[in-house]
Amino acid sequence: MSILEELTWRGLIADCTDTTELTKRLAAPTTLYCGFDPTAESLHVGNLVPLLALRRFQMLGHHPIALAGGATGSIGDPSGKTAERQLLTKENLDHNIASVKVQLARLLDFGTKQNPAQLMDNASWTAGVSFLDFLRDIGKHFSVNQMVAKESVRARMEDREMGISYTEFSYMLLQAFDFMVLCRDHNCELQIGGSDQWGNITAGIELTRKKTSRQVFGLTLPLITNADGSKFGKSVSGAIWLDTKRTSVYRFYQFWVNTDDRDVIRYLKYFTFLSQEEIAALEAKHAANPGAREAHKALARAATDLIHGATATAEAIRASEILFGGNLEGISEVTFNDIVGEVPTKQIETARLDDAGIPLVELLVHSGLCPSKGQARKDIEGGGVNINNVREAGATRAVTRNDLLFGKHVLLRKGKKNYVVVTAV
Repeated sequence: MSILEELTWRGLIADCTDTTELTKRLAAPTTLYCGFDPTAESLHVGNLVPLLALRRFQMLGHHPIALAGGATGSIGDPSGKTAERQLLTKENLDHNIASVKVQLARLLDFGTKQNPAQLMDNASWTAGVSFLDFLRDIGKHFSVNQMVAKESVRARMEDREMGISYTEFSYMLLQAFDFMVLCRDHNCELQIGGSDQWGNITAGIELTRKKTSRQVFGLTLPLITNADGSKFGKSVSGAIWLDTKRTSVYRFYQFWVNTDDRDVIRYLKYFTFLSQEEIAALEAKHAANPGAREAHKALARAATDLIHGATATAEAIRASEILFGGNLEGISEVTFNDIVGEVPTKQIETARLDDAGIPLVELLVHSGLCPSKGQARKDIEGGGVNINNVREAGATRAVTRNDLLFGKHVLLRKGKKNYVVVTAV
């Protein structure tokens, strides 16, 4: 299966310039690029579709370039934005690029001898270009009429209150300049990106043709939305980041497990490298028994393996099992800390756990799991209370230091899903 056939089957082609000629060109190894502006020190799941597409190209023998926007990132891309971006300093951009490079190494192979991926920064070829030289050599090839007609620009110009600055209006020229330079200096013949980049990509194709007399190509991938129309990549707590300091591995895994039933097969195609046969088998299982959530678990496992590795995925799965009543034996503190971040917490003075400890009925009230000691006794005697996921049937039971996990936590559960972590301080 060719790369274009692979992308088509996965539903990953939105637009493509001259498909017939591009198909011919891709019969041999081709250099392509995808740009990203380092507006944060981490990528998020919304960045994954084009970056995984670079990996798909690389796996089939092509030469991918991940282009960091050290220059364009200081300007701000108006595509898909209703307001001006906050301008970043060079120090911010350099820091973000260095941080993101670590994440890119999980997605692309920079070490292979045959077709290694490359990370470039467009600041390296814009820094020495003066404003007058840019206007004379690049700006003269653009018609303002054509620029205004681009969707990303037109939408902002129609907003009389916000409008668009000359700075962001010029972004298209800089991205077009990137494509021309990459073609001229690195034999890059294809640019890929989200469908909101179509105007910028076609501008680069035209500039490259005018400046180098070469034919280059553009391919866009669909912007992902959930079945309910909401923006992909957001959760109740905000964006889902690839950096564990921003989004824990557990929460990352849960994001995929909680995919809407209507989206799960589509996302298996978009965000995993599972084969057509494997996804077809999961689709059949999902249709037969959606409640088993086998497709969701396969999606979560594959996506988490890809970004965080198999060991971290296993820990996230373990944490998920614990929040469904699984045994805590052998759990690591790192995994338990992920749980602490996902359920309500209450503090208690460590001294209260000394000697005879604190009565369980009192701790249940303190935690908020029970409204009164009387109700707590009924819940315990009814078999509905667990300490560290072990059922406790004795209403006279006390909780002591011996019950602390890692010397500081007690996991209380009432019923199947009501958890509280009590932390000794």
